[in-house]
Amino acid sequence: MSAAVFAEGVDAGRPWLAPYALPDALAGAASVAEALNRRRTGEVRFVPQAALPAGEAYEQFIFRTRCVPTRDNLHDFFNGLVWLHCPLAKRQLNALQAESIERDGVGAVRGPLRDAATLFDENGAVLDAPPALWEALLARDWHRLFVTQRAMWCDARLRVFGHALLEQLARAPRKALTAHVLRAPGDVPAIAVDDAAIAAALQAGHLATKPFTPLPVLGVPGWWPANEAPGFYADAAVFRPPRSPLR
Repeated sequence: MSAAVFAEGVDAGRPWLAPYALPDALAGAASVAEALNRRRTGEVRFVPQAALPAGEAYEQFIFRTRCVPTRDNLHDFFNGLVWLHCPLAKRQLNALQAESIERDGVGAVRGPLRDAATLFDENGAVLDAPPALWEALLARDWHRLFVTQRAMWCDARLRVFGHALLEQLARAPRKALTAHVLRAPGDVPAIAVDDAAIAAALQAGHLATKPFTPLPVLGVPGWWPANEAPGFYADAAVFRPPRSPLR
């Protein structure tokens, strides 16, 4: 069976998939691992899931062997694509996860650092945007962010990093899909949408504070036709107001 069957029905023209060179990536390959290995540049190798020894944590195995266990499904395909396009950031996340496991073991609770690293790995995104857009996003002022200041999005770039979020967007894009956008630490002026800058922002102390802000990605101008109507953003179940401070 060709690995291409796992990507059937995926619209490769969607803007969130553009950075990952999806078209024909699986053509002719017998497995997802084989398809990914054809494009690898030496950072990691993709191996069948069966290569993961029983009892060894997935993250530790990758750290020890530089091999990524890969199943024949769309979830692992997107994980592999992010490894190919952002190897420095993925390696930094893997090192943080492996160090956390080495220190604390594998338990029912991951701990704040490993939890944050996993959250970004699965559901994260990075944003380059003018300060006014960032201010509106942090305030969760959705009308200002997407309507009043809509023209500013021409100067913004959003990259979906999390492979689970990429899978959901590919399979069934819907308004409620929300990324955890990583904010840059104080000594990093901005997170450019490139691998080295993302990796530099993934500092252990910063990640442990869970420095994320929610962004419903299909609200981004140009990412979904329905958001051309201002009423799209009136759905408070998705575009939630900021929490009231506790008294």
